[in-house]
Amino acid sequence: MAQKKLLTNGTTSKCNDGRWHGTVWYLDEAGERKRSAFSGVSKKDVEKKIERTTYDRYECTARNQIYPALGDKLVEDITAADIKSLLNRMMNDGYAYTTVKKVHNLLNEYYKSLTERELIRRNPMTAAPMMKKANFLAAQDKENLPTCETVTVFTDEELDKFKAEAFTLYGNGERKYMQASAFTLLLNTGLRTGELLGLLNSDVDLDNRVIHVQRGVKEVYRRDGTEIDSGREVKVGKLKSATSKRDVPLNDTAIEAIKDLRNEFYFGEDTPLVCDQQGKYTRPVNFRKRYYKILKNAGIEQKGAHSFRHTFASRLVNGVKQPDGSLLCLSPKQVADLLGHSTSEITEMYYVKRDNTRLVGITDGFAL
Repeated sequence: MAQKKLLTNGTTSKCNDGRWHGTVWYLDEAGERKRSAFSGVSKKDVEKKIERTTYDRYECTARNQIYPALGDKLVEDITAADIKSLLNRMMNDGYAYTTVKKVHNLLNEYYKSLTERELIRRNPMTAAPMMKKANFLAAQDKENLPTCETVTVFTDEELDKFKAEAFTLYGNGERKYMQASAFTLLLNTGLRTGELLGLLNSDVDLDNRVIHVQRGVKEVYRRDGTEIDSGREVKVGKLKSATSKRDVPLNDTAIEAIKDLRNEFYFGEDTPLVCDQQGKYTRPVNFRKRYYKILKNAGIEQKGAHSFRHTFASRLVNGVKQPDGSLLCLSPKQVADLLGHSTSEITEMYYVKRDNTRLVGITDGFAL
């Protein structure tokens, strides 16, 4: 299957009617120079549609999942049976439902575009619908759990093990791991990893016990036009969404973590809080490698660093038992504001692992 090649990272401009317009130039399957146009109510809407990291993800899905299976066929010769065969093979090979759905979505958008531009006569995707999640998981002999039940969090025992390993010292008194307190800060603020790595020292206001989240860090492929050069580069820019720009309060533990990070490395107010040894932004890949190494050495089952964010949300909503026996907790809406979510429904469904043990005996005082 011939491949499109992106020629630019896209340009944006404001139209006379107040809407924003974006353009991306590319080579089509025949090698002809073409362009795709995007529009939206704001510049951010358009930039999101042509975001380079999104292109990276699409390209990765196409290269690793689609081209090996369908790359030797002409686009117009690919049938619904070919696509169903690819999806079923991935399902039988144990791929996650979300991974297979990404493949289906990418093919669906690709063929939709070709059909709308009348470059092909038929769209095979109309006869190759995505299998329902319940049926997909049943075929893999997996239980279709509610989304909130699949949220990964740290147990108290795992947190104790993680902290003990993260702050391990060598015989000479030096720490085994750089930036150990960064993980403590994640756990006590609910920040995304990219948000944490994007913090400057000037974003931290210890007097008022707050941090101002204003930017994020991503890692993208280096490109010459659309051709990938060797290696990846750090990209500092906009946050995930409009609600991601927020002020996050700091508790005592978070403040101590910040002081510890500054004691380890500090190159000025305009430099990253979690910086490397040269005072530059820490590469997300290096931060993740350090995190996974701590997990492995602590004997903790592998889980993503996003689990700190899930743990933060779950503890705040489920509540923490106080010395007097009372339960200290926040509402889902309050936690959504802390996490930068647009709605509390997102927080409850995707970030909070419900602790049903808290319900034991809760109805004892009700006589109905």
